[in-house]
Amino acid sequence: MTAKDILKKLKPLGSKENREGMARFGINSANSFGLPMPPLRQIAREVRRDHKLAQELWSTGNREARILAALVADPKQLTAAEMNRWVRDFDSWDVCDNSAIHLFRYSPLAWQQALKWARMKPEFTRRAGFALIASLTVADKKAPNESFLEVLPLIEEYSSDDRNFVKKAVNWALRQIGKRNPELRKEAVKVATRLAGAKEPSARWIGKDALRELNALNASSNKQRSSRPSGMPSKRTAPGTRGRSKTPKRRPNLD
Repeated sequence: MTAKDILKKLKPLGSKENREGMARFGINSANSFGLPMPPLRQIAREVRRDHKLAQELWSTGNREARILAALVADPKQLTAAEMNRWVRDFDSWDVCDNSAIHLFRYSPLAWQQALKWARMKPEFTRRAGFALIASLTVADKKAPNESFLEVLPLIEEYSSDDRNFVKKAVNWALRQIGKRNPELRKEAVKVATRLAGAKEPSARWIGKDALRELNALNASSNKQRSSRPSGMPSKRTAPGTRGRSKTPKRRPNLD
């Protein structure tokens, strides 16, 4: 399939109602057919990886085509110049986030680009930086804690950016870092606590919102640890039972 073929296939699947609904959620629907994600994922499964097609799809400027481009592009073939060009084209948070989640985070250039974009002024470029950082907390299993600890000063620095799509991405990055493991959560809570007492409204919102989730995670972890006597294993397993209890299950009362 060519990009032209795909656009013809996508167009009748959209609707004015969907476009109006997207607009209510802050999605730029000016160049959109009004499609949800499921049909785009289906076409992506049919196409699989096709970097040349992805480039053609991106060049159309259509919202759905650009999201599909992020789904089928090959992250290993992405160059820094191409990533920068795509980011400069961002005009909607959904295209930005889908690119970060489904494509950029798998690129070998992900970290260097994320840190660079986070420091740049344009709204969706900065959002891309922090959205990519949030995505890397899940995708980069081998990254040491130090990589994320180095991001926390950036989060504090740009927490005062009150542009809606930026502050939500900064908040997203902070929460995701705190959810990666208990050590990072401890440091993220410290940052969130400082931000919750900041003068800037956007920083206070970021801090308080992050604290709600991170403190809830801490409370849940503490509850799980205290739910059984200290030193007792969660399950008592006899050798050779492969984790099954020796006590037979009770037959349900069917009378």
